[in-house]
Amino acid sequence: MKNIVILISGRGSNMQAIVDAQIAGANICAVIANRPDAAGLAWAAERGIATAVLDHKLYAGREAFDAALVELIDGYAPDLVVLAGFMRILTADFVNHYAGRLINIHPSLLPAFTGLHTHERALAEGVKIAGCTVHFVTAELDHGPIILQTAVAVLDDDTVASLSARMLVQEHLIYPQAVRWFVQDKLRLVNGRVHVDCPSPAAALIFPPVL
Repeated sequence: MKNIVILISGRGSNMQAIVDAQIAGANICAVIANRPDAAGLAWAAERGIATAVLDHKLYAGREAFDAALVELIDGYAPDLVVLAGFMRILTADFVNHYAGRLINIHPSLLPAFTGLHTHERALAEGVKIAGCTVHFVTAELDHGPIILQTAVAVLDDDTVASLSARMLVQEHLIYPQAVRWFVQDKLRLVNGRVHVDCPSPAAALIFPPVL
């Protein structure tokens, strides 16, 4: 059994997907938010998951907040820390403390479109394929060894809202899968790259299919 702590800032839809996946061997021991009004806290509490709030506004700076967050997280003895819409840039000290056991999902095919407003930028560039990426977190924003990616075809009439909604469906599929592989000890970091001990794990799925 592996202890998992999930960090959220809002409704935590990816957190909900991971919990609902009922991954064998995964103990979702806490959901922590940096915003007291994060809707995902009530959802988790209703399912008997411990919740906590650490309001970043009450701390003098990023370093102080991250130090307090480490102390809170470590109280749950986590094997894995999952960022699920946690809208904070984390310090290098925080990231290094959880090296190899801190993962994130980003709504682009990294290394393309790091940072914010990924769908707007993808549409503005006229890309034909967009996607999302689960990766181990490093000190460099939206970088780190890639665990799993999936892709969707960008349609001629796509808007930010339509592309985002279609992408979220894929996020809810691949994030639980990445967590499942971690729990099953199928992920190996070799020279900065992730190797997955199962058949054809990295094949991207394109929706809708290209004809």
